[in-house]
Amino acid sequence: MENNAGGKNEALSPQEESAKAAILAECDKLAKAGVTFVVVHFDGYGDDGTTEEEKCFDSEWYTYAEHEPVGHDASRLQEHFEALVPLGYENDCGGFGDVVLDISARKITIERNDRFEDYTTTTYEV
Repeated sequence: MENNAGGKNEALSPQEESAKAAILAECDKLAKAGVTFVVVHFDGYGDDGTTEEEKCFDSEWYTYAEHEPVGHDASRLQEHFEALVPLGYENDCGGFGDVVLDISARKITIERNDRFEDYTTTTYEV
């Protein structure tokens, strides 16, 4: 289920704008190398989180853990991808997601999934 209501409504910070520009500037080089997507996965909870190393894919579409990454080195973009990881994803119950560069569309998307706790109450007479 997609919910865009919790998306980033404010403008990008100067650091985020710079990171976005640096990533998009590499699209032609990545495309020539046969890369179709570059992805950084993040995951965390309890005020502790981790950002994985960038991974390149040559698939027609991207979904986490659906394809094997290719061996192309795009580590020069790691810092820029990390600048786009949403702040606070690791707080409380935490969250996880991906920062995804779609090479052919020249588009960067962030998929953030927030975890939450829930409970149910049952009351009955005995």
